[in-house]
Amino acid sequence: METDKLLGAIGLCRRAGALTVGFDAVKDAVLSGKAHLVLYTQDASEGNVRRIQWMCREVGDACDACGLPLTKNDLAAILHKAVGVLAVTDENLAVLCRTKLPHGGN
Repeated sequence: METDKLLGAIGLCRRAGALTVGFDAVKDAVLSGKAHLVLYTQDASEGNVRRIQWMCREVGDACDACGLPLTKNDLAAILHKAVGVLAVTDENLAVLCRTKLPHGGN
């Protein structure tokens, strides 16, 4: 199943220490230039999604924001807490996660 591969890639980011979770922490990672990819769940708040997308556009090509085909509860299985927004802070792991997204994150 494709979502299993995506969850595996996110779990790898977590184990590598290259995952930031929660809106405030992700916002800090984006604005400081540490985030290479921001992911948000299907059930993330619309306001948070708009703010994250805006911040990623403001920093330019350094960071993309993509929706996940997952819910907060799906992520809770590997992150041990329900979060709607996360950021990958390693460039290579961001590429890996992007390839696991439906349509390559587009």
